[in-house]
Amino acid sequence: MNESTNNILVTGGTGLVGTELINQLVAQRKKVKAIYRKNIPDNSPFSGPGGIDWVKADINDVLSLEDAMQSVEQVYHCAAVVSFNPKKKSELFQTNVEGTANVVNACLTAGVKKLVHVSSVAALGRIRKGETITEQTQWSEETNNSAYGKSKYNAELEVFRGIAEGLKAAVVNPTIILGPANWNDGSSALFKKAYDEFPWYTHGVTGFVDVRDVATAMIKLMESDISGEKFILSAENRSYKEMLSMAAAGFSKKPPHREAKKWMGELIWRLDKLKSMFTGSNPLLTKETSRTARAKVYFDNSKILKALPGFQFRKMEETIKETCAIYLQRIKS
Repeated sequence: MNESTNNILVTGGTGLVGTELINQLVAQRKKVKAIYRKNIPDNSPFSGPGGIDWVKADINDVLSLEDAMQSVEQVYHCAAVVSFNPKKKSELFQTNVEGTANVVNACLTAGVKKLVHVSSVAALGRIRKGETITEQTQWSEETNNSAYGKSKYNAELEVFRGIAEGLKAAVVNPTIILGPANWNDGSSALFKKAYDEFPWYTHGVTGFVDVRDVATAMIKLMESDISGEKFILSAENRSYKEMLSMAAAGFSKKPPHREAKKWMGELIWRLDKLKSMFTGSNPLLTKETSRTARAKVYFDNSKILKALPGFQFRKMEETIKETCAIYLQRIKS
């Protein structure tokens, strides 16, 4: 596929993964379109002229989505709502499931050559005692009690439905993605907690991965002949305490030093839920996030390493040190 016809569409181009993905694609001198819904952020590194064409569209607006797909050969579907707030169940399913169905249908209509879809390990059913999670792990109601996980699982079903209808596609299931995004939102909030010297920790364990590795793996999968497969993207299984402590060290701050007991989490999420009912605000802690923070979940990353010879994940020490340095630079400026 030569460069002049290598037209690429990225949904969710202003998010953590989408921004890094575009960064790498532009660095490779690829022709990229990216969807935005309202406004391109003023601080976007791609808001000016360059190797990217911003297109106003919405994955829940079929007509605008089909227009955006014109002359496109490759689609990276990064757009999603990430929330563990039970009140957002309707929004989760509308964007993550119906929106993905629309993307798949538009790809089929436009004759797109390949789709790479960003799912989540939440779609695999993460809470399992004594079992390492692989791509073969089956999602079930008993092992995943979050609406977010169910929405991502159903979104994957839409992608595999598209594959059955002739679309080439691959799915990635990242663990907790780390990178220098808005630290008031999502997984990047881990860094703000460390900077603010958040004192509490749990012994919960999960997988973590650098956003740069997520984007690189996606590009390599797109350029491969791989289709009909999904891949866990996880660099290391680490405890939340370890990650917070490393981030605190990166900021020269005091690490977490007080263990959050099980009964505390159970009490706090109930109080938060009660408070949100009266104030209308989003709860800081939910039933799902409280229990996930205590769970010890281990992920197997061997499939992606075998599928992409030469690809390696960054060490978490490196990721956290470099990300902390970027945040410190932002604070100073």
